[in-house]
Amino acid sequence: MNDYDGLVALVTGGASGIGAAVVQVLASRGATVAVLDRDAADPAHAALSIACDISDPAAVDAAVAAVGERFGRLDVVVNNAGIGAEGDVAANDDDEWHRVLDVNVVGMARVTRAALPHLRRSPAASVVCTSSVVAVLGVPNRALYAATKGAVLALALAMAADHVREGIRVNAVLPGTADTPWVERLLESAADPEIARAQLRDRQPLGRLVSPDEVAQAIAYLGSPLSGSTTGTALTVDGGMTGLRLPT
Repeated sequence: MNDYDGLVALVTGGASGIGAAVVQVLASRGATVAVLDRDAADPAHAALSIACDISDPAAVDAAVAAVGERFGRLDVVVNNAGIGAEGDVAANDDDEWHRVLDVNVVGMARVTRAALPHLRRSPAASVVCTSSVVAVLGVPNRALYAATKGAVLALALAMAADHVREGIRVNAVLPGTADTPWVERLLESAADPEIARAQLRDRQPLGRLVSPDEVAQAIAYLGSPLSGSTTGTALTVDGGMTGLRLPT
């Protein structure tokens, strides 16, 4: 497919996991892809990689400006960067709540805010935000993380309403438990990693973890000019976790 030919895409958190898969998919479909990531690694398929902490407003503004100056345009923003958190509502202190909210929610606002002047000039402007099925499902020991991902979903819908008349589409993707480095670290810290892995697999009706590429393909669909009538949408990629209730 060449639906991204001539377009410049910015992917946050693009150095690993879902973000790296998004970079590869968009580049394969013709996009020039810039990556913003706290990790300074230069991912394959990226035309530009900038070390950037999205909790730093000045760094975000400078990085987005650098992308615009380098390529002369910015058409697609994939707000994918985020960090995890475990525990019930009492498990994390105020500082940790502020830190995770700052990265997972305010970070997306910072990046989108900086990108808006470029998006307003694009004939194919699109923003895709990575939320999670925990935004709409109650999952144990994810209070802080779920709160941030619920906020991401609400933010995406609000931005879609704010900017639809400017020709900027905004959508969200809601992955289930994906086979990413963060999930792998979570499993490694469990008392019995194999039992923990089986539990994660079994709560998704397909009986396996979601692959980063499957999420990337959904993001590519939402961001593509071919999806020009899709805005204000939350697309789940969760192995049936949200919609199916199978007999045990």
